[in-house]
Amino acid sequence: MSTIKIQAKELSIYYQQYQALHGVSLDIAANQVTALIGPSGCGKSTFLRSLNRLNELIEGTTTSGEVIIDGVNIYEHGTDVVKLRKEVGMVFQKPSAFPMSIYDNVAYGPRIHGITRKNVLDEIVEKSLQQANLWEEVKDRLKSSALRLSGGQQQRLVIARVLAVKSEIILMDEPASALDPISTSKLEELIDMLKKQYTIVIVTHNMQQAARVSDATAFFLSGHLIEYQSTERLFVNPTDKRTEDYITGRFG
Repeated sequence: MSTIKIQAKELSIYYQQYQALHGVSLDIAANQVTALIGPSGCGKSTFLRSLNRLNELIEGTTTSGEVIIDGVNIYEHGTDVVKLRKEVGMVFQKPSAFPMSIYDNVAYGPRIHGITRKNVLDEIVEKSLQQANLWEEVKDRLKSSALRLSGGQQQRLVIARVLAVKSEIILMDEPASALDPISTSKLEELIDMLKKQYTIVIVTHNMQQAARVSDATAFFLSGHLIEYQSTERLFVNPTDKRTEDYITGRFG
């Protein structure tokens, strides 16, 4: 039986008057990939961003309900949001390499958190790039600009940056949507490797990708969680007609 890493309980989110999520309850297992699927505007990215309180950066956002990570409600008063976002890292749709060297991109987070010794930073940078499956491609040009990397390499660099600050949970918001098929394939291989050590939640529009990379899939529609079960069962034998209509391409 998998350990539960994240529990959402009756989670509702409003952007001013607009209700983006309606009482979503969902348990996410540790060391698995959980995919969030559904048409545009269905609430899947809002749910993803609720897991490290990124929605709060949007003015007028209000949240009710709970998100419990390792037994602690992250919406409790007094939660250290900076520490939370270190432990729950985010990889966005467009690769967002910083305009600095490859080395400095990965060392950036550890430095912010007080690590300054060069030998320690060297070790973190090498280990993180190895975990992100990028070390062999960049080890001879660590001082060159990260912006010279391809889109796929930049996306893996962003993942290395998340790993460098020892995140336990990695959130991915359509991480392959800007990538070519070869880069997408490398990213999917990486996701499969990383789940041995990390809990991964991924938003994807691509049904085939969800089927390939995830262990469990949640289908959202109009801010409601419609169905959540193992990926294989959801794609082969969905219990809700709306899920079946979506994954067979009848709408969305």
